[in-house]
Amino acid sequence: MLAASPVLALDRLDISVVGGSEALTKAVTDAAMVRSLQEQGQTDPQDLLAAARSDYAHILAALYAKGYYSVDIRILIDGREAAAIPALEAPRAISTIRIQVDPGPPFRFGQVRIAPLAPGTDLPEGFRTGAPAESGQVQSAVDVAIAAWREAGHAKAFVGEERVLADHAARRIDADVSLTPGPRLRFGPLTVTGEQRMREARIRKIAGLPEGETFSETELRRAETRLRRTGIFSSVALTEDDQITAPDLLGISAAVVEQKPRRYSLGVEIASLDGLSLSAAWLHRNLLGGGERLGIKGEITNIGTSLSGIDYGLEVTLDRPATLSADTSAGLVLSYRHEDEIDYNLDAFSFGLRFSHVFSEQLTARAGLTYDTATGRDPGGRFDFRNLSLPAGLTWDRRDVATDPTKGFYIDATAKPFLGFGTTGSGLRATLDGRIYRSLGSGGRFVLAARAQAGAVFGPALLETPRSDLFFSGGGGTVRGQPYRSLGVAITRGFRPQFLIGGNRFLAASVELRASVTERIGVVGFVDWGSIGVDGFAGDLANSHAGAGLGLRYDTGLGPIRLDVAAPISGTTGDGVQIYVGLGQSF
Repeated sequence: MLAASPVLALDRLDISVVGGSEALTKAVTDAAMVRSLQEQGQTDPQDLLAAARSDYAHILAALYAKGYYSVDIRILIDGREAAAIPALEAPRAISTIRIQVDPGPPFRFGQVRIAPLAPGTDLPEGFRTGAPAESGQVQSAVDVAIAAWREAGHAKAFVGEERVLADHAARRIDADVSLTPGPRLRFGPLTVTGEQRMREARIRKIAGLPEGETFSETELRRAETRLRRTGIFSSVALTEDDQITAPDLLGISAAVVEQKPRRYSLGVEIASLDGLSLSAAWLHRNLLGGGERLGIKGEITNIGTSLSGIDYGLEVTLDRPATLSADTSAGLVLSYRHEDEIDYNLDAFSFGLRFSHVFSEQLTARAGLTYDTATGRDPGGRFDFRNLSLPAGLTWDRRDVATDPTKGFYIDATAKPFLGFGTTGSGLRATLDGRIYRSLGSGGRFVLAARAQAGAVFGPALLETPRSDLFFSGGGGTVRGQPYRSLGVAITRGFRPQFLIGGNRFLAASVELRASVTERIGVVGFVDWGSIGVDGFAGDLANSHAGAGLGLRYDTGLGPIRLDVAAPISGTTGDGVQIYVGLGQSF
């Protein structure tokens, strides 16, 4: 029985391309199915023969995509041409497979034409006379031309006739494509299927499809995105009807699948000096059947730290999409928090109305009206802050991946004018958070990340400003290696410092070099710096500190697990090594 068993082994796979071009060799290698089977350890002769027979077409398509159309391909299995071996007569064992490719001369585009074109259509640069005749360029140009007609309202545009001719003597490809734009159409009614708890009228409101206006691919996809953004649906697909309703209306069908209405989440973060932080959240995605999101979030921080007491807080939010417009959400926020810090403790309540408007997937704005109170005690005595504020903000997010970016930038700016009552001053609080990411080398193996933060409070005196509006530095969000909120402003009695509060000016900067060691493991080197001041960054009431360290990252698929070890490199607020653990990059 052992003697009759086939030997399942592939001792050698050779791939050669005449001319030795690295780019063409890589294209052939990537296209070869037999190489994939070899890498996976699948060396069954029947599977290898089937893969080799299909590789003629795979390799030919790969070289067409590179602009080579006089291709000669030989695939030898132990010296026999794979195409000549009947599929049902695979050898009992295969030792060597040789793939020999002669790509021939490269071809270039001769006469190229796509017509008619919608006004303002810009065809790809690679689709022009004299450019390398890569097969994909023809399809790309057709796709661009069709998309331009659809954007102009011609939703039924299609390719009427396509002629692509290869002149082997002249090494030239001529392409002539005729388009049929069809009639200019308007959005018809939106029909919804698949909804369960969600009211159909609210689905139409959230989608915001401009019924009666000229059809636009962009508007169609924006409506689809609005529905996805609610978080209510696990699947959303908007498609236009096959038939046109006289005179020029094109109905749209929305197929939706609702998610489970409730979601739970837990969070844990550990720092050596800041202690343990726990957070939990509960969310109802569709409270009343109109997309209302009820959220309850609680957190407990500084558990086990010797530097301060335990802080805790609770927040309840109710948000409703498509309230003023399809891209505007409105919400109510009620929150309570208790802070037990080194030099003060307080209890704070906040109640507010907020609005959020989405201009695009990258740009959002928010505004609101909030009433805040904070009562507590510090070494200077009791304090009581009350104010009415108009917080506003703008976020511009051009990162490729939010949890682990390799390129792009992120900017968040806020401005909060506030009116104080009693002993509370009035003024303006402003912040800016900017981040930028650059890949070094190929494949994003090395990423340089930089972050700058700034904040200022204008108007009230330092002691008339709510404690939560002042700025501290130190800890995971600002300067790693320095204790949490360790840099502030020392309030003195006579010549002796009595207690520490935040400053009304703040600057911070961080630089990280991130390197991928394996597909899942990465290492990080970083330097952080922060400065706190009063009405500026000069004089006795201004100071700065810095920290540096190394980090380890493990990619979970949802975002990297972060482990950072840091120590002080300047300043007088810290001494010793600190450890930070969390989910996602530090910024």
